[in-house]
Amino acid sequence: MAILQVTLTAAAAAAILNLWLSIRIGAVRQATGISVGDGGNQALQRRMRAQLNFVENTAFVLVLIGAIELSGKGSWWLAFVAAAYFIGRIAHAFGMDGGNAQFGRMVGTLATMLVQLGLAIVAALIAGGVM
Repeated sequence: MAILQVTLTAAAAAAILNLWLSIRIGAVRQATGISVGDGGNQALQRRMRAQLNFVENTAFVLVLIGAIELSGKGSWWLAFVAAAYFIGRIAHAFGMDGGNAQFGRMVGTLATMLVQLGLAIVAALIAGGVM
């Protein structure tokens, strides 16, 4: 039985990051008294979107990381790719708050897209027997 160290570490990081995103939403809910929905509050909408965007993308990244690692083709570089993804998602979350950190949204989006594309290409090459 293979222990998928990168996949397990990435899944743990994803869970922790998802909790952090939830806590950020809760802070706005607490400050505004909005317990259900977004009440039309833009700060709450932005934080909710940041978490949903994280959830929408992370499943694909984790599946690709796990499949590549299972194939035996994911060496040291796979951990760096996973780290780049999570750093990008943190930048995206701060960027979704707007203001001076708004640049982080673009950085996070670009990192997410590049990581997914890169992992998808590697997975396709492995499946095609090229790697």
